[in-house]
Amino acid sequence: MTLRLSGKNALVTGAASGIGLATAEMLARAGATVAINHLADDPRGARQVDRLGREGLRVIGAPGDVSAGEDAERMVRAAIHALGGLDILVNNAGISGTKEPIPLAELDRLSEGFWTAILSTNLLGPFRCTRAAAAALRTSHGAVVNTASVAGLSEVGSSMAYGASKAGLISLTRNLARALAPEVRVNAVAPGYVQTEWTSTWPEERKHAAIERALLKRACTPQDIAEVIVFLAAGTSMITGQTVVVDGGLSIG
Repeated sequence: MTLRLSGKNALVTGAASGIGLATAEMLARAGATVAINHLADDPRGARQVDRLGREGLRVIGAPGDVSAGEDAERMVRAAIHALGGLDILVNNAGISGTKEPIPLAELDRLSEGFWTAILSTNLLGPFRCTRAAAAALRTSHGAVVNTASVAGLSEVGSSMAYGASKAGLISLTRNLARALAPEVRVNAVAPGYVQTEWTSTWPEERKHAAIERALLKRACTPQDIAEVIVFLAAGTSMITGQTVVVDGGLSIG
């Protein structure tokens, strides 16, 4: 896919690594100016901004925590001010809260604090950022893309709480599409098993089983997901309120 995004401004949350970084880099290489959001105490974000900047790409840092209401809105406002407007918002920041999947039957491991952290980041975070960016996106007739998961549809994710947060995000995507129409399009991607730092600690048998179930017989890469995010953000003008599954056929295998 070849897109020319010169003159466009984008903000990608959770972009210090993985899908977020792949998306930010893809947007920047297409000509967009990209604000890379990362936690203020995560050195990976600043390193990536420096790396991409040295390659001549137009990127800026946008430190902030989407799980904290005031900080999320401050971060978005600061990014829009620094960019001079906003055309694309990618709500990618999310957490699993666990290094290995939590079996569904182990309810006692899903504490109040665990649920609060998951929902505040994975569901409220995208809402906070979209609300803060809504006026700028309406002005530019822009687009929002949320990173959901097949765990929000029918697959078992890293935990019951994680799946519920992504199911909520899929519903939120539809309702934000209604709320911001006709000026702004809002869509989501639902990745399957993606080879990232998140999944590196999963049991090998689980990773192998996911690849075997996928019709295309491989794990997704961050770039696979980024391609669809960029397409939904800038490669189409008549798709809104939809969630596109990107899992290599895992969910139907």
